[in-house]
Amino acid sequence: MRILLVEDDKDLQLLLKQDLEKSGFAVDISSDGIEAEYLGFEGIYDLAILDLGLPQRNGIEVLKSWRSKGIALPVLILTARDAWYEKVDGFKAGADDYLAKPFHIEELLMRIRALLHRVNNHSAGLLQVGGFSLDEDKQTVTTKENITLELTGVEFKLLRFFLIHPEKILSKSTLTEHIYDDCSDKDSNVIEVYIRHLRRKLGNSIIETRRGQGYIFKGEQV
Repeated sequence: MRILLVEDDKDLQLLLKQDLEKSGFAVDISSDGIEAEYLGFEGIYDLAILDLGLPQRNGIEVLKSWRSKGIALPVLILTARDAWYEKVDGFKAGADDYLAKPFHIEELLMRIRALLHRVNNHSAGLLQVGGFSLDEDKQTVTTKENITLELTGVEFKLLRFFLIHPEKILSKSTLTEHIYDDCSDKDSNVIEVYIRHLRRKLGNSIIETRRGQGYIFKGEQV
């Protein structure tokens, strides 16, 4: 899953990017409102973490612009402003969640996961599809036979995206966009390699290839 982190505090940028990447997210950073607004229109992000006190254009204006153009990108406002009326303004502008600074990274991660699950019609707890349960803290998957398997970083990112979008055709370009950030070497052939790895671990029939279209994770949501 790919996150747009909009924050102008350089130290906080670095800390959040490191923690989010450890948790299996691809993270792109923007430091000002004008650039953030443009990036939000790209349609490549699964969630945005948006600070309100941004240079050039504040976070509320950025969010209002996205929503006015029909951008449904889930947005978690992250700000030092903790007055109740500012929270109300954020939600009126179209925010999905709100977290005031200072905060614990564990709470931020849980809010991000819950929001991603909710907007994709999953329960807020474990990500469970077709008898598979993904532990997002340990980055492991448990099969219907109750066998727990460890996943590499890319395997985890890829499987999480499949589980959040079961029974949907996902092209290699879509998968590449959502598991890598802008600084990564986006070689689509690598996707094929890790899909083979997942098939070896989970079963060849779990991920179906649609020639000329992409891949489908087979299995009903539970």
